Amino acid sequence: MNLKAPDYVEGHGLITGRSVLITAAAGAGIGFAAATRAAEEGARAIVLSDIHEGRLEKAVEQLKSDTGLEAVHGKLANVASEDDVRALIDHAEDVLGGTDILINNAGLGTSKLLVEMEDDEWHKVIDVTLNGTMRMTRYMMRVMQARGKGGVIVNNASVLGWRAQKEQAHYAAAKAGVMALTRCAALEAAEFDVRINAVAPSIVLHPMLRKSASEELLAELESKEAYGRAAEAWEVANVMLFLASDYSSYMTGEVVSVSSQRS
Repeated sequence: MNLKAPDYVEGHGLITGRSVLITAAAGAGIGFAAATRAAEEGARAIVLSDIHEGRLEKAVEQLKSDTGLEAVHGKLANVASEDDVRALIDHAEDVLGGTDILINNAGLGTSKLLVEMEDDEWHKVIDVTLNGTMRMTRYMMRVMQARGKGGVIVNNASVLGWRAQKEQAHYAAAKAGVMALTRCAALEAAEFDVRINAVAPSIVLHPMLRKSASEELLAELESKEAYGRAAEAWEVANVMLFLASDYSSYMTGEVVSVSSQRS
């Protein structure tokens, strides 16, 4: 079976009047799709973050043009740096007048057999994907707790936190860590009305995956999905925005699989 993607779903004002901060949002993948969906769902202002200055500038202008939202801001930041994380969140607090929703999308993946992997490659993936999510979550929790108005954090995990795949030991370990971080942080944040959940996408054809995986592997992964295709980035963004909205008001500490395969 190889079903084509459905028609794009229009927004329904799920986060009308709220502000959003999104990491790794200047590419052609889930981050920018989440930013687009946030604008379409009524966000009053958005801060995009990325490590690529030129790409970030283009993403800010594209989001404004695509959605008509003028209150779009960009801020360079590397989630592997605690100083960058603090500067990013402080900047978002300032330009947004308080951050209502944080979407932690930053992650890094490569393909390498464990027996061939050097420590620096392992640590680089862990530091961006898991530690970066932790740094953003930790400081955002502190800010939201001090502000006393609640908030929402949505993390980007992966089905590889549950499933095994060759050449992905480092990435899978990082994403499994994001899942555990989400569950534990959610318990701590509940007392000050901050919800923390995560999505766990299956295969999504974004630039990072195309760069790290062969065509043969991509075809194999798609063949295992019930629909015989990869998810569109906006299909994952839809679930992120559901988790960011009041439609998921009783959900915290949950990891939602965005997949057409269960194992």
